[in-house]
Amino acid sequence: MLTHSPDETRALGERLARRLRPGDVLCLWGDLGAGKSELTRGIAAGLGVTAPVTSPSFTIMNVYEEGRLPLYHFDWYRLESSEELYEMGMDEYLTGDGVAVVEWPGVCPDAMPETRLDVTLTPITETDREITLTPCGAFRAVSMEEDAP
Repeated sequence: MLTHSPDETRALGERLARRLRPGDVLCLWGDLGAGKSELTRGIAAGLGVTAPVTSPSFTIMNVYEEGRLPLYHFDWYRLESSEELYEMGMDEYLTGDGVAVVEWPGVCPDAMPETRLDVTLTPITETDREITLTPCGAFRAVSMEEDAP
């Protein structure tokens, strides 16, 4: 899929959120500036979160509980190891009753659940992004057609 602006990336996130279920984990792959936070803002909006959604770069995780499902937004960029994640008890949110969105999952590959949706954001131009959804493990196929459930 291609998006041509941050607004379109957020809109794609909103459509994706309508297809998410309790316990879903999304791992967002992409370099700095690829659009991971914009996509997450769209997912949050699609789940009914009205609070401002900011990157949890220094807090490692932000929790938003006001939507259809809780949203657990992780940023693993500053973690030293997955041990740090386990010590904070944050791994429990990856198997919780909400939706977990993980930015920088490659920092702690051993903490990623086998069943997840990998979302790769690749900048094509200053504003264009190619976004690929790859189900891993037993994660179901996700159709982004407008009328898909």
